[in-house]
Amino acid sequence: MKEVVMALIAGLVVGMLFRFLKLPLPAPPVFSAVVGVFGVYFGGVVLDWILKVIRH
Repeated sequence: MKEVVMALIAGLVVGMLFRFLKLPLPAPPVFSAVVGVFGVYFGGVVLDWILKVIRH
C-alpha cells in the first residue's frame, strides 16, 4: 500500500509541475486510455495467477 501512496504523490507532483510549466501532461488524455493501461497490467497478473494454478 505504501508504494501506491508514493506513486500517487509522485504523480500529483509531476502533474502540478507540468501544469505550472504549461507543458502537456505526460499521461493519456482520456479515461479509456487509463483503463487500457490497467487492463494490460491486470492481464499480466491474471496470466501469472493462471500459470501458478496450473503448475500446482
